[in-house]
Amino acid sequence: MPAVDNGASGSATGQSTQSGAVAFTTTHWSVVLAAQGESAEAKAALEKLCRTYWWPLYGFVRREGYKPEEAQDLTQAFFARLLERKDLETVRQEKGRLRSYLLASLKNFLSKARHRELTVKRGEGRPLVSLEDLLARERADQEPSHKLSADRIYERRWALTLLEQVLVRLRAEYEAAGKLPLFDRLKELLARESGEPSQAEIAAEMQMTENAVKQAFHRMRHRYRQLLHEEIAHTVAAPDDVEDELRHFIAVLQT
Repeated sequence: MPAVDNGASGSATGQSTQSGAVAFTTTHWSVVLAAQGESAEAKAALEKLCRTYWWPLYGFVRREGYKPEEAQDLTQAFFARLLERKDLETVRQEKGRLRSYLLASLKNFLSKARHRELTVKRGEGRPLVSLEDLLARERADQEPSHKLSADRIYERRWALTLLEQVLVRLRAEYEAAGKLPLFDRLKELLARESGEPSQAEIAAEMQMTENAVKQAFHRMRHRYRQLLHEEIAHTVAAPDDVEDELRHFIAVLQT
């Protein structure tokens, strides 16, 4: 997992004015609002929302004691009912954070749930996320979930999902520039989990000078922080909330 240091927040500050106006024209809040309709754009918005929040919310439901099939049905039913409601615009205007709002809504949903009414009937409609994919990801998850609270699982998966999205975007940029092999090597430096590989080793492998590798990694890390800032910006309703959410995001990964 790429390391996130406090410098990410400091670097992001400089982006607030320059990129904030762009970031806040289409946040995940506006995605939620768009997804209330029946258009092709609304369906695409729903898929985008699910890609970000399905895994964290499903993890919360699982930790509450539900079996995989039940947790999948309840998570799907939660999204369906969430998008039928009309109070989301009010929440957005109140400068809510999508992360905290969705978790609070899910808790309320589960507290009122009667299984027979809220689960999706087996074979009725296509699940938004495959149960097989969810189970495979659970098996591969290195988090000691049996020791974590449901809230903690949700927070960790939310943060890790954001990191995944940042890396996917960053990788796509390097691939478009024809520099995918360099990305694959420099990504290992972001992880900071060991002293390997060294910049000297990467330089030798990529037939570059050490100084060129150092500069390439500096550029990669800077862009990585920019993309992280943008992803965080899409989860809050106002630019002023970005830095607080970034600090929370860093704290979640460091504890």
